[in-house]
Amino acid sequence: MIRILLAEDEEAMRSYLARALENAGYQVVAVDRGTEALPYLENEHFDLLLSDIVMPEMDGIELAQRCAEVSPETKVMFITGFAAVTLKASREAPQAKILSKPFHLKDLVLEVERVFGLPSSARI
Repeated sequence: MIRILLAEDEEAMRSYLARALENAGYQVVAVDRGTEALPYLENEHFDLLLSDIVMPEMDGIELAQRCAEVSPETKVMFITGFAAVTLKASREAPQAKILSKPFHLKDLVLEVERVFGLPSSARI
């Protein structure tokens, strides 16, 4: 089973995304900030880090950079509602997929499936 570490500071969005991904068959650990996500990356295996970019304490870009150091096999996908932040993320983490808010949950699941080369099965 694909394991996803979700780092999203907005509680409603975090809950919404975690539920959608779990309903699509993924195992999800959800945290509210990058500093909380980092120990998980250091101590457990995750196939995907799904992170908001703008978060307190440690933004998603820094978290992705730390992820590359401690868990280089973990793929990274960003979610953001800020266009300017998208440009910065593209420069600083060019291997990461970026999904801009607002998006439909179906789009999120489809992007996760694409990252892992899975056949499309989103039925949300």
